[in-house]
Amino acid sequence: MSLKLDAIRYGRHMVRCSRTAGARRNWKYPPRLQLRTLATATEKPLVSSSPDHFRFSYPNTNSNSKRTSLPNFWLRDNCRCSSCVHQDTRQRNFNTFDLPEDIQPAQIHTKEDGITIRWSGDGHESFYPWDFLEFYLNSDKRESEPIDVEYFGAQGSQNSQRWPPSLKYGDFLENETKAVGRLTDFIRRNGFAFVTEVPVESAEPTEKLLEKIAFIRQTHYGGFYDFIPDLALADTAYTNIALGAHTDTTYFTDPAGLQAFHLLSHTGPSSENNPGANLGGQSLLVDGFYAASILKKEDPKAFEVLSQVKLPWHASGNKGITISPDKLYPVLEVEESTGKLHRVRWNNDDRGVVPFDSKYSPVDWYKAARKWHDILSRESIEYWFQLKPGNLLVFDNWRVLHGRSAFTGVRRICGGYINRDDFISRWRNTNYPRDEILKRVIG
Repeated sequence: MSLKLDAIRYGRHMVRCSRTAGARRNWKYPPRLQLRTLATATEKPLVSSSPDHFRFSYPNTNSNSKRTSLPNFWLRDNCRCSSCVHQDTRQRNFNTFDLPEDIQPAQIHTKEDGITIRWSGDGHESFYPWDFLEFYLNSDKRESEPIDVEYFGAQGSQNSQRWPPSLKYGDFLENETKAVGRLTDFIRRNGFAFVTEVPVESAEPTEKLLEKIAFIRQTHYGGFYDFIPDLALADTAYTNIALGAHTDTTYFTDPAGLQAFHLLSHTGPSSENNPGANLGGQSLLVDGFYAASILKKEDPKAFEVLSQVKLPWHASGNKGITISPDKLYPVLEVEESTGKLHRVRWNNDDRGVVPFDSKYSPVDWYKAARKWHDILSRESIEYWFQLKPGNLLVFDNWRVLHGRSAFTGVRRICGGYINRDDFISRWRNTNYPRDEILKRVIG
């Protein structure tokens, strides 16, 4: 097979040339060289060098590229060869700022799958695939993995064929990677998932299962928890009173990403001997993203107020413990670049004093928060169920609010927190090819 190079231009001279496969590629080009390869499926750009940029153009195509050039220094810094990037750790192996600021190409060679550049100075050779170059000619940055979020309400999700999302404990024994992939994908899409048939003789199987996602986060409450309502720690979770829909750990800069509950047992008061008695303690989940979408539709100003007024949050109930985030945070955290909801931070019990230093007054905030509270309390979006021994619940604490009804007797609950970043990492690595993951997280 022979590959033809259409044109090499320098100054006013033009030379037509051809090359057969296997021929030497050590061609040297002076500055402002222009070189184009023969396209296979689609036309590849004409590449030309200038003092500080490589320029790309499509002579035979109307291109709608976002940009037509890429900086020399940027290209050199993003060389991904084995000497520039440690192939095991994927970390950069050189000091970017040892490179000359005005670095220039000494040789350029185009191939069907990309371009090779030999740089001036140290003579380092870099290769850039066409898909890398063309991506950054058309885009500013890599986006995170696309995810189709499915809202849920009292009757579940309209789009889910099986509700609630669940899998069996035995699935993890049969194929751990596949099971973790399904579990984390359920949580990413639906906000939560159940694992059924988890052993209840002890808390250890629950702990080991959660560790298959990631390590369990340590907090001032400890790590993996296994407790009864005895107020061993100063938090309403350690009581038997009803709890409204709320987010856990609002007082951390980085609230817990996942939370898990497994009811190991629920026995009645010692004076009672009625196994069929209703002891209460129903569990509540509310899709915070769904609630926020309703708020934005019904009361756009209230949504704006809750996304702009930044509040103090705290955990101060235990002696010697006073935790607050690195700064004030709003109830609804919105991505500035996309306008999409990023995180819900709502626990009225852990909220501090509404400040006055905002575009909106405390009166505005209370009005917006009342509307938010009313939406969270609607029967149509409250998903109630009874936790049962053997059923482990894992949910996205950045999206899904949880609560419970009051109960009698003694409940033994175990579970834990998992960091958001570790959860997302595990989801990626059990649902996507490694090459695609690296493209998205590195660039």
